[in-house]
Amino acid sequence: MSKLTVALLQHDIHWLDVEANLAHLATQLQSLPEVDLILLSETFATGFAVAEPNVERHSERIIAWLKDQAQRRQAVLCASVISADETGKFNRLYWVQPSGELDYYDKRHLFCLGKEGEHMDAGTARKVFTVKGVRVLPQVCYDLRFGVFQRNRNDYDVMVNIANWPAARRDAWDTLLKARAIENQCYVLAVNRVGEDGQGVEHNGGTAAYRFDGKLLAYGEDNKAQTITVTLDLAQLEDYKESFPAWQDADDFELNL
Repeated sequence: MSKLTVALLQHDIHWLDVEANLAHLATQLQSLPEVDLILLSETFATGFAVAEPNVERHSERIIAWLKDQAQRRQAVLCASVISADETGKFNRLYWVQPSGELDYYDKRHLFCLGKEGEHMDAGTARKVFTVKGVRVLPQVCYDLRFGVFQRNRNDYDVMVNIANWPAARRDAWDTLLKARAIENQCYVLAVNRVGEDGQGVEHNGGTAAYRFDGKLLAYGEDNKAQTITVTLDLAQLEDYKESFPAWQDADDFELNL
């Protein structure tokens, strides 16, 4: 697979109104062109309601919707859902195939300022998913600040980050996304929400796609719900890494999770 087409949905979230969010996004998805991968925001169906008692009760309904939409669109859907199982309660990024098969990545770095760690368990694994032969490193919001966890050992082609990143720290978001693309010689795709959440936190977007050399491919308008579609050329990525093989000079290290 030399090219991958991706839809990045920048959207508002109705606080704890799952059905309203699913209905709105279903309408937004209907107008999509044919794509391989669809990215929604962190906690896209509830908002970042990590302190809400029993918020994970919605996960079964949300996951069923993700499976249905993946089948309808014949594309992989990527989004996070507050979920629980016998091992704990997680901010869980789901990777949903058109076949209904799913995998997940549990957010590793929990946002202390938002007291996420008081209500969620941290993930214990770094994962890489594949879509049409393209290797994708999934990340959730605050993970972006921790570059060691994301360090590319030539084991992925695209970094994805789905977020509820506040407008107050937007400059850090923009800066780190570009830096991650450059230092890891990978495409970076990032989706952030817009609007005010149920705790009064403002979000103004910044959904973006960066090339492996840090150049901007696409960027969403501030404070506007919209869909951005980009096509990634993996042959260009490989050519770039061959002509400038900085990844070969990277430090060797051990990551303890």
